[in-house]
Amino acid sequence: MGFIDSVLRRNSELEWMFDLDLTYETTQRAYLKKMALETCINFIGRTISQSDFRFIENGKRQLNNWHYLFNVRPNTDQSAADFWQDFTYKLIDENEILVIKTDSDDFLIADDFTRNEFAVYPDTFSNVMVKGYTFQRTYQMDEVIYLTHNNEKLSKFTDGMFDDYANLFSRMLEIALRNYQIRGMVGIDSTQQLTKENRTRLQNFIDKLFNSFKNNSIALVPKLKGFEYDEVASGETKGQPIDELTKLKRSLIDDVANILGIPNALIHGELAEYETAIKAYVKFCISPLLRKIQDELNAKLFTKKEHLAGSKVEARFIAYSSIFEIAESFDKLVASGGFSRNELRKEAGYEESDDPELDKFVITKNYQTTEAVKGGENE
Repeated sequence: MGFIDSVLRRNSELEWMFDLDLTYETTQRAYLKKMALETCINFIGRTISQSDFRFIENGKRQLNNWHYLFNVRPNTDQSAADFWQDFTYKLIDENEILVIKTDSDDFLIADDFTRNEFAVYPDTFSNVMVKGYTFQRTYQMDEVIYLTHNNEKLSKFTDGMFDDYANLFSRMLEIALRNYQIRGMVGIDSTQQLTKENRTRLQNFIDKLFNSFKNNSIALVPKLKGFEYDEVASGETKGQPIDELTKLKRSLIDDVANILGIPNALIHGELAEYETAIKAYVKFCISPLLRKIQDELNAKLFTKKEHLAGSKVEARFIAYSSIFEIAESFDKLVASGGFSRNELRKEAGYEESDDPELDKFVITKNYQTTEAVKGGENE
């Protein structure tokens, strides 16, 4: 400190320069967290919104009021696709979701609620809020659709990771910007008397110069007596390239995707591993989530007696884009006599036919019945 003090005493014009504001802080990169969550959760939400909820009774699909509510219009303000996408997003992001049924047969997703837990009796839900309106009644567990996803909220689980990524991204972005920065040198006539007023005017002038270069493609700098501005080269542009920033954002999305069970190749649209990624995605991400929704609907929409009698909900997601993709596999399963055609129609997502011929097991490429091939040496 003694050396600096002696310099300031010998060069009094340097003393006030340390008060000038020549640096500008960067903001927190909060959008990185939003980008990763939106990318991954909406990916799952769009998938679930394509699911088909089938209400089965005595082995036949029923086109009843439940079918309309869950596949067409759950409430007056949302289509079924919008409802299930919002449903999935809230379930994954907040780890839980509550859906209530109004007196007008509308299913509404609660924005906020209080869960009252009991050790022996069923839990209840109070202070249920939807779009700013708070319902005054208390809902019983068997009156609502309530699901949980994992043990903690996804945003809480990833907060620490996002903070580290944001700091690293900010540092890399600063380096990239500095490599392409416009730089200048300011010369000041130190023989002039630098009062507080003059220092304020000088600081304002420097701020105007900075904003001119920052916000305009062309900026003119006035030449003042006792004040000189010279632009210098920005230095080497070697450093963290833009590709490194892209890789960092991709890595952040990959971490969130791994938590949710989404293959990285699929989330980035890599076609080289598309088929394998789709199978893994459906098996380890979509199917368990649909099973949770299906079990909850079966428990809340039907009594135990009705369910055991054959009434149930089936949540189906069609994993193929065209029926022709499974034509060869369908043919082999039928020709081998392992499955009837009606069984495979149901597995493929179609309704069973009323034609009794489709319930028979056939074999060989000619689709003969099993009794018809008992010929040859035995005759």
